[in-house]
Amino acid sequence: MSDEILCVGEILWDALPDGLFLGGAPFNVACHLRALGEEVAFVSRVGDDLLGEEALRRLRARGLDDGLMQVDDRLPTGFVRVALDAPDDPDYEIVEPAAWDAIARTEALQRRADQAAALVFGSLAQRAEPARTTIQALCRTDATGVFDINLRPPYIDRSVIEQSLRAADVVKLNHEELDRLRTWFDLPADPEAAMDALGTTFDCRAVCATWGGSGARLWSGGQTWHHPGHDATIADTVGAGDAFLAALLSGLLHGRDGAALLDLANRLGAYVASHAGAIPDYTVDDLADIASLSLPTAPGA
Repeated sequence: MSDEILCVGEILWDALPDGLFLGGAPFNVACHLRALGEEVAFVSRVGDDLLGEEALRRLRARGLDDGLMQVDDRLPTGFVRVALDAPDDPDYEIVEPAAWDAIARTEALQRRADQAAALVFGSLAQRAEPARTTIQALCRTDATGVFDINLRPPYIDRSVIEQSLRAADVVKLNHEELDRLRTWFDLPADPEAAMDALGTTFDCRAVCATWGGSGARLWSGGQTWHHPGHDATIADTVGAGDAFLAALLSGLLHGRDGAALLDLANRLGAYVASHAGAIPDYTVDDLADIASLSLPTAPGA
């Protein structure tokens, strides 16, 4: 087994008011893991088009290897229209079909999954075949499964969520998604009790729920920690949760947990939310350096 973290799923262009930004949750997570010094690989599928060519160019510019990337000669590169009527609550129109719906299970991809230390996957990339079957097959390895729940209407399938939870060791979701799972799986009303029940029911190592500007809670081994979040002037929240997950996963894989790890994950999420786009530039030498990132705040805050 290697130290590599394999991120699999959608890559797409977010059409924001300020322009086009390359994104997709697993791609964003991979970029942030790379920035944090982790050994990371990313796999998705782009169209044989100009947006696909540019996506591959920018992927390489982020220090990621494109060796596992796939090119589709029929389906277009993924595209999302993002409305920011409220900066802290973006609205997404995810164009379909897209090339990432057709991610194929190649021999090279399966070998990397078999050797990986962790596999990061989400629910959105499982909206269609063959990507759904590919991701579910990759989950049947010894890698630490990291499930990033991303419930985007109308792509909400309880059976996909349940199967993914059973494959996961680490689960990350937001408070609205926790509410949905509470209804589906008859979890307790109290958030911390619900996280405990979720982690216990699906035999998870850790469950982390974010509350936007109100911070996050982390459950692990029967203990729960809470962090209230960091104050920052919000540009947009696109990708903030992905940055949070990257910092959280980096810490968990290196034996960190608890309040100190939540503080770092929240700070990186707040830093991204205070800048336009999902993967703004920043430089850190290691996870601890996240504490040095400056967070812009409004005058008088």
